[in-house]
Amino acid sequence: MRETITISLPEEIKTELDKIVRSEGISRSDVVRESLRDYLFIRRFRLLRTKMLAKAQSQGIFTDEDVFKRIS
Repeated sequence: MRETITISLPEEIKTELDKIVRSEGISRSDVVRESLRDYLFIRRFRLLRTKMLAKAQSQGIFTDEDVFKRIS
């Protein structure tokens, strides 16, 4: 099910959005939908990373190198 929402944008963001729409031949909705999907993914990733960071540090894992040593 789809639902319509209304958002307000500063003029400079709307101008940039309209440039993308014209150059890529896609709709504003497509750009906003994809951008929001990306934002939500990154947000979930950061929240998960924050949760895992404390657990990793309690086990002596502080760097990517520490991770690779554990899984190698």
